Amino acid sequence: MTEIQGIEDRFSLPFRFIVGVLLILGLALIAFYLAMDPGIKDFRLMALLLSFTALASVSLSYISYRLRWIHHSPSVRLTIMGAYALSSVLIFLNIWMTAIRMFASRHDLQLATILLLFATGIAMAFGYFFSSALTDRLSELRHAAQAIAAGKLGIRTILEGRDEIAELSRTFDDMSIRLEDAALKQQEADTIRRDLIAWASHDLQTPLASIRLTLEALSDGVVEEPATVARYLATAQREVSALSNLIDDLFQLAQLDAGGISLQPGDYSISDLVSDTLESFAASADLRTVRLSGQIEPGVDTIKMDPKYIGRILNNLAANAIQHTPAGGFVEIRVSSNQEGILTEVLDSGEGIQPEDLQLVFEKFYRSDKSRNRATGGAGLGLAIARGIALAHGGRIWVESKPGELTRFSFTIPQPVNRSRPFS
Repeated sequence: MTEIQGIEDRFSLPFRFIVGVLLILGLALIAFYLAMDPGIKDFRLMALLLSFTALASVSLSYISYRLRWIHHSPSVRLTIMGAYALSSVLIFLNIWMTAIRMFASRHDLQLATILLLFATGIAMAFGYFFSSALTDRLSELRHAAQAIAAGKLGIRTILEGRDEIAELSRTFDDMSIRLEDAALKQQEADTIRRDLIAWASHDLQTPLASIRLTLEALSDGVVEEPATVARYLATAQREVSALSNLIDDLFQLAQLDAGGISLQPGDYSISDLVSDTLESFAASADLRTVRLSGQIEPGVDTIKMDPKYIGRILNNLAANAIQHTPAGGFVEIRVSSNQEGILTEVLDSGEGIQPEDLQLVFEKFYRSDKSRNRATGGAGLGLAIARGIALAHGGRIWVESKPGELTRFSFTIPQPVNRSRPFS
């Protein structure tokens, strides 16, 4: 806040106006005395005349202020013209009354009156020109505000200048940009919400339908052979497990979106997490004839993290890599340190990712398989959850891939390395 703004805040508008009028009155009388060297009688008369004019100005202004005349004016142009007219009338009366006292000739008095009327007309014309230039800029702001109210959020005013109206224009444009961004984000959120409902309904409905059909077949006695019954029950159990995992994923994703994830970081071994991940997916990798391995940079082991959630990232990335790696390929987990902290990479020799899919793989329910066949992938939540967990740790996650070449998923944990232990 500037010094002038501080003074304006401490004193009311009428008080500042009265002080200004008194200051002008004092300066005018001093100038009259120094320039004209009047006698006592003439000085008193001039002081009385100027005081009367000042009192009239203060009275009219205060009455207008109390009656809130400016609030009842239909336009800014009329307000400014009214102020010019009032000022012109006061100036006219002041000089005209002085001329009556000074001019002995009637001809000179008439000439002075004509010149005053001319000057008053010029002042009014200037006031109209000035008010029109001002109201044109205000009208542009008004039209822009009406356009935004009608939903046209891309409107901009771009008024040039350094005055308050130009500053208001820039503030207005900033508001318009933010409103447009908010509208786009809201539109994206609505689209995601609709897609979420549709995709969740699809992925929930599929296992439920399979479980229902299996139970109906068993209940109606369609199958009776023990081996077939056991196979049906195993299928139902898998679907229940898939349904449970999907619900858990949805719940965790909702927590991440709401910022409700509660991390419990501590000093834990990243080597143990990698070992657990390799052990968990060893059978799955063997089944698909995929070589699964891990590599830890010497000196990197115990770091500050939440092992539950970092383990979830490793599991999601490893499962995704094995799913998309053909027989004879490999999946490798690497951990090293860099300037950002701890860098973890999951590499695979799978089919790669199309360039148009690289920016979408971390989106909710996104799967490169457009048919959305559950047999070829999960619900499309694993990478979205991995991104949320990485961000919650203050790190980041990204992917590098080309079709038919090596795919590399990487994430960082921006925590310092505390101590080292070789990976085994």
